[in-house]
Amino acid sequence: MLRRTFIAATATLALTTSAFAGGKAKDIVDTAVGAGSFSTLVAAVQAAGLEDTLRSDGPFTVFAPTDDAFAALPAGTVENLLKPENKDQLVSILTYHVLPGQVMSGDIAGKKLDAATVNGANVSVDATNGVKVDGANVVAADVVASNGVIHVIDAVILPK
Repeated sequence: MLRRTFIAATATLALTTSAFAGGKAKDIVDTAVGAGSFSTLVAAVQAAGLEDTLRSDGPFTVFAPTDDAFAALPAGTVENLLKPENKDQLVSILTYHVLPGQVMSGDIAGKKLDAATVNGANVSVDATNGVKVDGANVVAADVVASNGVIHVIDAVILPK
């Protein structure tokens, strides 16, 4: 529990610091790059050809798995997904982490709901005791970017 609290505090500080440069808000991709703990996510977004989309006006809500979340996947999973022949599967997984529109934690506090993701499937959100997204814990919330918001999660979620 203490480790999770420390990770959440560190991620929040890193993301908040990286979300603003010279008083100007960065987009979702630049915010993730600046945080330093999302290199796998950023590489996957680039391999999937989604970088321009996540730099566009949005707004988007991104449930962003950390590098540790990707590392917890079975060995070889990330490398396999990054292969060009698996681009469709990678796009499906990544767009499952994105909601259209900007959803702040206060908008869902105390609720259980299913939310439509950009890939068309619904993700289960439970904000009745902390916040869980398909069982992944939100460890840092409401990191505002110029084109939406990032909520940091401790696991990679997969479409059903």
